[in-house]
Amino acid sequence: MSIITISHEAFGDGRAIAERVAGILGYRCISREVLVEASKRYGIAEAKFFEILEEKPHHWWTQLLESRGVYRIVLQATICELAQEGDLVYHGRAGQEFFPGIRHVLNVFIDTPREFRIQQVKTRKGLSEEDANEYLEELDRIRARRMKELFNIDWRDPARYDLVLNTARMSVETAARFIAEASQKEEYRPTAESLEAINDLTVNARVQAVLSTSRDIRISNLEVRTKGGEVFVSGITEAKALEQLIIDTIKKIPGVRGVKTSFVVTPPDQYLYSDGR
Repeated sequence: MSIITISHEAFGDGRAIAERVAGILGYRCISREVLVEASKRYGIAEAKFFEILEEKPHHWWTQLLESRGVYRIVLQATICELAQEGDLVYHGRAGQEFFPGIRHVLNVFIDTPREFRIQQVKTRKGLSEEDANEYLEELDRIRARRMKELFNIDWRDPARYDLVLNTARMSVETAARFIAEASQKEEYRPTAESLEAINDLTVNARVQAVLSTSRDIRISNLEVRTKGGEVFVSGITEAKALEQLIIDTIKKIPGVRGVKTSFVVTPPDQYLYSDGR
């Protein structure tokens, strides 16, 4: 199970490079499919993900930010599940944020010259040079802000990546071969420890995604830890009876070997007046 994430800017070379890397290595190449799978498995409409990641803010954006963790964890659970199915190349933005601490993940950033990207906008959108430049500037601004709001990161920070490639003087083929070769180095080969780590990450993300999207379960301050398939869940619930439902729900999740819980039960009428009234 080898994983390569390729982050790239809009109208850049990222997709072409990712597809070529996958072709060289014989890996699957995925991007938008993650959103589709997320909507299917966890009941969140695909269109909602595109609103969150791609579009300008709407009047409901402030409210949405309060639950952004749900969308983030659903995306993480889905891409982890896809990674369990075998070697893959994921291209898009913030792919590196989905596999924290996993040794055998190679995180790459593709920096495409702005002039090239403007030309792509002109060709695809039929815009003038000035309009294309304004369109790209606004798009970059929106996407950078979304990544900051959803993941609390500057996704263009080179320190977040193992490899940064500037395609100003490098062809798609050369960049793809750099990445393919790097991914086969000892540093990025799966080990027993790293495979166990991604298994635990997958289980952890699945548990959080299932609990966060359930209509029957409400948990405040949810915390989930996973070790060797053993899941430890804590938080605040409104009724003691929910604890057994939570345990039964988690036990049905693939990869879970055991469940331990630690909940504080606080009925709604107690925390509605937490200021002492």
